[in-house]
Amino acid sequence: MKKLKILSIILFLVTIIISCNNKNNSFPIEKTFDTDLSTINVTNLKTDSNGLSDLKAIIKTVHGNITFKFYSTKSPNTTARIIDLIQKGFYDGLAFHRVLPHYVVQTGDPTGSGQGGSNVKIKAEFNEIQHIKGTIAMARKIDDVNSSDSQFYIALTTLPHLDGKYTVFGQVIAGLNILDKIQKDDKILSIVLGN
Repeated sequence: MKKLKILSIILFLVTIIISCNNKNNSFPIEKTFDTDLSTINVTNLKTDSNGLSDLKAIIKTVHGNITFKFYSTKSPNTTARIIDLIQKGFYDGLAFHRVLPHYVVQTGDPTGSGQGGSNVKIKAEFNEIQHIKGTIAMARKIDDVNSSDSQFYIALTTLPHLDGKYTVFGQVIAGLNILDKIQKDDKILSIVLGN
């Protein structure tokens, strides 16, 4: 009986060691991705008549790619922060931890619990952009408008009750059909920037 307990303890410790060394956990919760956002100039991005920049981001998923453009003039600080996190590979391997059909899909939490982030808060940049299918906005705590960090959601339908209450920073321009395929805990393979 004593040997069985010792063997159980050893197996438990080996499991912990393996999970700590797992490369999929490359963004521990205490790691911060702090950057001087003034070094990322988003005001030079060209924008179309809808206010969308010429800079694209491609979210690669197991179901296919979702391409979006940034509202860089409507949310310059948020855009700069998201670009910084993308360039550092922060989102690569993270799960869609919140999936509410006909509402939103949400990601950006290294813990997968909905409580984590990059440990850098972003001040709200509310704007007049309406939530339609494919609108991308920052998640935040309900009682703190300036609590956005790295988590964002993508609207799966028109959501007028969210207009003006969350920082909208992007719009999906390709892959809208992929959004409907995303399931809870599906992982982002990577997010890359391009024109």
